[in-house]
Amino acid sequence: MNPDSYQDMLAAVQSFHDKHRFRDTGGEELTYRVALMAEELGEISACVTKGKSLEALSEEVADLLILIMGTGIAAEFDLNAAFWAKMDKLMRRESRMVNGRIRVSEFRDV
Repeated sequence: MNPDSYQDMLAAVQSFHDKHRFRDTGGEELTYRVALMAEELGEISACVTKGKSLEALSEEVADLLILIMGTGIAAEFDLNAAFWAKMDKLMRRESRMVNGRIRVSEFRDV
């Protein structure tokens, strides 16, 4: 197993899903997964706003990454391909300062 390999990471998440029979027990239902991702975002937010340790923050971000990868498995799409396609779009976008912070978006002038 190569810890720097996306395919090995994906295989580990698939193994976790298989071990707990997520497909058979509702663990891959997309609405449920969105709720879990929102919960993880709340935990990430708490780490940042309450000044928790970098270790706590990294663990919560890893939880979210595992959920995101698992959502690709559940919805049967290639997250790796989707990532690179989106990065290509993002790299072609312009940035703007909005309320004193940088934003990279598809700006639509009104």
